[in-house]
Amino acid sequence: MTRLLHVTTTPISLDWLLGPQLDAFVAAGYDVVTASAPGPHARAMEQRGITHHELSAFTRSVDFGSDVRAAAQCKSLLDEVQPDILHTHNPKPGVIGRIVGRWSRVPIVVNTVHGLYAQKADPLARRAAVYGLERLAAAHSDAELVQNIEDVETLCSLGVPKERVHLLGNGIDLDAFTPNRQRARAARCRRIQLGIPLTTPIVGMVGRLVWEKGYGEFFDAVKILRRQFNSTEIAFVVVGPTESGPDAVDAETRAFMTKEHGVHFLGEQHDVASILSMFDVFALPSHREGFPRAAMEASAMGMPVIATDIRGCRQVVDHGTTGLLVSAKKPHHLALAIERLTRMPVLRAEMGRAARRKAIEAFDQQRVIEITLDVYEQLLASKSMSAPVPNYPTEPEIPWYLDSIDLVERDASNRDADSPDATAIELRSA
Repeated sequence: MTRLLHVTTTPISLDWLLGPQLDAFVAAGYDVVTASAPGPHARAMEQRGITHHELSAFTRSVDFGSDVRAAAQCKSLLDEVQPDILHTHNPKPGVIGRIVGRWSRVPIVVNTVHGLYAQKADPLARRAAVYGLERLAAAHSDAELVQNIEDVETLCSLGVPKERVHLLGNGIDLDAFTPNRQRARAARCRRIQLGIPLTTPIVGMVGRLVWEKGYGEFFDAVKILRRQFNSTEIAFVVVGPTESGPDAVDAETRAFMTKEHGVHFLGEQHDVASILSMFDVFALPSHREGFPRAAMEASAMGMPVIATDIRGCRQVVDHGTTGLLVSAKKPHHLALAIERLTRMPVLRAEMGRAARRKAIEAFDQQRVIEITLDVYEQLLASKSMSAPVPNYPTEPEIPWYLDSIDLVERDASNRDADSPDATAIELRSA
């Protein structure tokens, strides 16, 4: 069986972002194994029947000693698992995994670029460091699956061979993010629990509580709007897990925004679709995105999205049609966009319908799965390796003795008089 190893920084990425893909790879016949730093979401892999390995040094921090340990742990893991395909994600596993994977003679090394950690507007030193590492790591892979078309152009300009670069895009489970009455009822109940009137528009954010997601600009926009409107005219809700580290939104800030400006912090929530049903406007004033999943989910739920005019957000939001794009790190611009949409319910509804249409057309995760499986098969064939046999359910075979028989339902007038309520079936030789 073809063994496929996916490596990420944290298990939450495996669970929430890659879970449906991993299930699809299992169904396609691959022996799927995962690895990441420790965390509670690792249990979800066991529930899926997937073997999971913990790599304690695969953290988000930039530290030479930690990186050396991560490389050693990665080498030990590859020696143990012996994958046919190594698929890496996120910055640290992406760089270390690709290089160590090639040195360990893994037959096929694939990486997904979820968004380069530098953009054209960043300082030269940051771009040089990020692009240099990406170019080095990409030299050790067989394929780069790139979520954003702008990153495709960047990688090719850095000298990554075009034949190795594949535009992947990003997608979500559209069935899981569909507005319905049940979610609408749950949203009303949650509003009541939070003390938010049903007529008050809610502006919400969903994402890890790190400043990079634009929480500083969001909080500043709240302060600006609170000077104009009271808490019964606009409500603000934040959903997402707290983080540790220098980029984390601290507890003092959260407490201040709750007490002084009425922001509701709901923490980590698992039923994101029900949470989104409660929102009227979704905000994502992020500083960096690859192809933001939360914004796609909000669009699928039929609401306008206000996002920063950066790579990734531009691919989700059509300015003026499915939402609004604002300048990054400009809280006044964000406040103006929020005021416009909360004041104009008809415009919100029009943009919400357009957002839902775009989500259906462009954000289906099945397309991402098919592209990935196609790349796997192409690479296996190029190495003279066989692709696995899918585990898809098949139609049951028709017994030989029924193969030449038609089953025809008699007309009601010709049914057996002794069994007027029965459905008489006539077996007629073909």
